[in-house]
Amino acid sequence: MAIKFHVKKDDKVRVISGEHKGQEGRVLLIDREKYRALVEGVNLVSRHQKPSAVNPDGGIVKKEAAIHLSNLSVIDGEGNATRVGRKLNKEGKLIRYSKKSGEEIK
Repeated sequence: MAIKFHVKKDDKVRVISGEHKGQEGRVLLIDREKYRALVEGVNLVSRHQKPSAVNPDGGIVKKEAAIHLSNLSVIDGEGNATRVGRKLNKEGKLIRYSKKSGEEIK
């Protein structure tokens, strides 16, 4: 059985602890084995890159590094960081909702 995470790809999230606390971004990728996520514009690290066809000059490139899922909180439609709940809707489908506002998280 697959583990259910509170964060999904393309969710808008806020970092709630650590060096990048308060930063917001969109989830680009989730590593299910390591419980980490790549968040757009958060936890940028410098990587030295050799010259290639795509980047003929090479040099130092800034890119996102993974951040642990426990340091992320989903942002609801009102812009609040919230916990995520699951419930059945009228059609019997499981949906995610904001514990703070009660609205559905798309």
